[in-house]
This record gives sequence, structure tokens and C-alpha cells, in this order.
Amino acid sequence: MEGKEEDVRLGANKFSERQPIGTAAQSQDEGKDYKEPPPAPFFEPEELGSWSFYRAGIAEFMATFLFLYITILTVMGVNNSSSKCASVGIQGIAWAFGGMIFALVYCTAGISGGHINPAVTFGLFLARKLSLTRAIFYIIMQCLGAICGAGVVKGYQKGLYQSTGGGANVVAPGYTKGSGLGAEIMGTFVLVYTVFSATDAKRNARDSHVPILAPLPIGFAVFLVHLATIPITGTGINPARSLGAAIIYNKDHAWDDMWIFWVGPFIGAALAAIYHQIVIRAIPFKSR
Repeated sequence: MEGKEEDVRLGANKFSERQPIGTAAQSQDEGKDYKEPPPAPFFEPEELGSWSFYRAGIAEFMATFLFLYITILTVMGVNNSSSKCASVGIQGIAWAFGGMIFALVYCTAGISGGHINPAVTFGLFLARKLSLTRAIFYIIMQCLGAICGAGVVKGYQKGLYQSTGGGANVVAPGYTKGSGLGAEIMGTFVLVYTVFSATDAKRNARDSHVPILAPLPIGFAVFLVHLATIPITGTGINPARSLGAAIIYNKDHAWDDMWIFWVGPFIGAALAAIYHQIVIRAIPFKSR
């Protein structure tokens, strides 16, 4: 009996306390291997003399160029088919957009952060993840890349490009401009919130697999948003994508609703940044 009691005591003392689970485990790990990164300076002119700054801009240009090239070709193929069943349909368009974002974020994340979208850049700027200098440069390069991507498609398929709408975003008949604006705000909120969650430095410190998997939920969010909003606006959620297609297509109705595809995504990105930084991360309320 004495030996058994000793065994019981040893067994009980082997794990002196229960392992925390759920939020308890999370709070215990909060300070472990993690330090809140300092906010980026609002304006950083020194960046203008760095090659890495221009390399990142070129990466954003190239990624947005490839994004428009593949996705507009997919949209043209669907619009040119005799029936939706004879093409990849809306699901195929959604997969093209989501799949390209997945691939391009994976390729460029280590160089520029893989924004490929002025709304994403704007949201990250509001969260002080990058300077105003870099944000403006990224947005300019993204817009130029989108224009060039759409231009290459039109360059060798001009007739088909014009007849199939050129991938330009417009509010569909039967929907009001308010409906289109709401769809763009909500769609961009989903995307930018996913970007914040997938690239959260705190999660990266706790879970080593998070940075590797980050492009997957971002691409999947783009896919799901397209499934939901293609029938309403053709799905913008990316001002550079909308602007590039509109400039190359260059028809009046493509410009009528252009404000929706800038105002909506920027509002959605701002709301996502506020929600993640203030509600989820509670950064303003943390003791300094």
C-alpha cells in the first residue's frame, strides 16, 4: 500500500498544474516571444533613397499587372460563351480572382507585403503598418500595373475585349447605386479583415505556420466575396482593378459608377482596420 501511495503522489506531482486552454492559454502566451511592433512613421522621406523601396513598388506593379491580365481574360471567356454552362461561369471567375491573389500574395509578400490592392494598402496605412510615402507609391504602382494588364489583353483581342465589356465594373441593372456601394463596402471589409487576421504579428509569433498559410485565407476571402457580389457589381473591392479596366475599356457607363469602386473599398478597408486594431487587438487600450 505504501508503494502504491507513493506512485499516486508521483503521478499527481508529475504535472503540478493543469495546462491552460482557450483564452487562458492565449493570455499566458501574450507576452511570450512577442513584442508589439512600433508603428510606421507617418512620413519617411529616407525611403526614397532605398532600392528596397523601389523594388517593392515594382513587385506591386508586376503583381497587379498579372492579376488583371489573367482575371480579365477569364471574364472575357465567360462573357463570350454561348451559355454559362459552356464556360467556367461565375464560379470560374471567382476562382480566377481568388486563385491569382493566393499565388501573387505568396510570391510578393516577402518583397512588398503583397498588397496588390489600394484598399488593402489604405487599411494597412491607417493601422500604421506602413508610411504615407510607401502607401502612395504602392497605390500609384498598383494602378499603373492594372492599366497595363488590361491594356495587354485589349492589345491582341481588341474586338472581343470591347464586345465582352472589358472586365469593367458597373452596378448591374436592377440594383441601386446604394446597393452597389454597400456590396463594395462589405466585400472589402471581409477582404481587409482577413488580411489583418492572416498577417497578425502576434499570431505569427505564437503559431509558426501562420505566415506560410497567410495567402490561402486571403485568396479564399477574395473567392467568396466574388461569388456573393459578381451579380451586383461584377465585384470590385480593388480600386486599381476597377480603374485599369475602365481606362482601357473607356465607355461612359464604365465611368458612371467609378466613384462606387473607390469610395466603397476605402470605407470597407477603414472599417476593417478600426475593427481589428481597436476591437480585436485593443491596441489603444493597452498599457504602454
